[in-house]
Amino acid sequence: MLDVKFVLANLEVVRKALEDKKAANEHTDLAKLPLLEEQRKKAIQEAEKLKAEKNKLSKEIGVRMGRSKSLAREPEKLLAVNAEIADLQKQSKALNDRIQALETDQGRIEAERDEMLAWVPNIPHASTPPGTSSADNVIMRTEGRKPQFDFAPKAHFELGSKLGILDTDRGAKISGSGWYFLRGDGARLERALIAWFLDVHRARNGYEELLPPFFVTEKTLYGSGQFPKFQEQMYYAEMDKLYAIPTAEVPVTGYHRDEILDEKDLPKKYVAYSACFRREAGAAGADTRGILRVHQFNKVEMLKLTTPQSSYAEHEAMLENAEHLLKELGLHYRVVLLCRADLGFSAAKCYDLEVYAPAADKWLEVSSVSNFEDYQARRTNLRYRPADGGKPQFVHTLNGSGLALPRMVVALWECNQQKDGSILIPPPLRKYMDGQERIAAK
Repeated sequence: MLDVKFVLANLEVVRKALEDKKAANEHTDLAKLPLLEEQRKKAIQEAEKLKAEKNKLSKEIGVRMGRSKSLAREPEKLLAVNAEIADLQKQSKALNDRIQALETDQGRIEAERDEMLAWVPNIPHASTPPGTSSADNVIMRTEGRKPQFDFAPKAHFELGSKLGILDTDRGAKISGSGWYFLRGDGARLERALIAWFLDVHRARNGYEELLPPFFVTEKTLYGSGQFPKFQEQMYYAEMDKLYAIPTAEVPVTGYHRDEILDEKDLPKKYVAYSACFRREAGAAGADTRGILRVHQFNKVEMLKLTTPQSSYAEHEAMLENAEHLLKELGLHYRVVLLCRADLGFSAAKCYDLEVYAPAADKWLEVSSVSNFEDYQARRTNLRYRPADGGKPQFVHTLNGSGLALPRMVVALWECNQQKDGSILIPPPLRKYMDGQERIAAK
């Protein structure tokens, strides 16, 4: 969430972000915000004034109560003082009722203000390029060798079917369209990828491994920026009031919610595996054959908590961490800097990593590496105490896929397929598969 003071002082900047990210809707009428803030301040000021009057009355009541104790033998005077006390108490109650009404108004106004701010996206960083669609994303560089074949390469769903490692028909029978089974060496290869990703990030890159809950509360989803905008895309367990996570970013971002960290402990670096659940995946349209668009998939996620001064250096380091995996696997990939129109709701800047899939001759996104600055930290009330002893500040949060499946599997199968229909297993994964070098038909 953006700081309300920033929004009020930079309404045109925020309106431009709404326009750039195509996020304007009925909830984001910023013209109301100054009026709400004026009403809020007026309610606070009037309540404070009445509280001062109430305190003054309380003192007067105390003085008269003190006098009444000395008038036990002067009934007429005692009666008059008690009448004064009763009148002052009546005035005090009327003030208290008015104060409570004003505080109720203040709460209502702040709730309306916060509801509006919850729908306002993060401001793009100055280095995020302009654009009106994904066509305006900037290809920063292309790495690795494009695979060459002396035969017509098969699509991943053909390879999976012929090798007996992918079963979408039974997945649909069990759970419906957009669900699938991996079988045998297909399941083992996916497990190998997850284990290798985690090991590299832990041992090489210095991340601490977490295994998070796969179901979270509405408050947790709000903190990472998924709510309220993406609520309809979530799977919901109504009886327990819990949502299936769309990414491990959600629970890991909430891990330190409402805490104040010490600057000396930053950056904090976490890596987590999770299954991910997304209702909108597999919708009618392109990429519905095979496992490019599915409702459940596996992903390893990196997350960092940093100071504002170091967050963009850490962003570049996180990009390198994700790229390293693609280089080790020998894949042809490219780094794409997202334009403002394609930038995520909570992100200030984002790189996508896309791997090449030869059968369809297309690029598949397998990682988004994003800097959210303090947008998520404000929602989760996550701060750090500067080393110089200054006032606590909000941390910057960053996250990146490291990496996402099953698109990685699609690229690996298609890029490593052989003329005989088998699939070579990349060397880094073989130790996780008992030294096996290829997946062949049984």
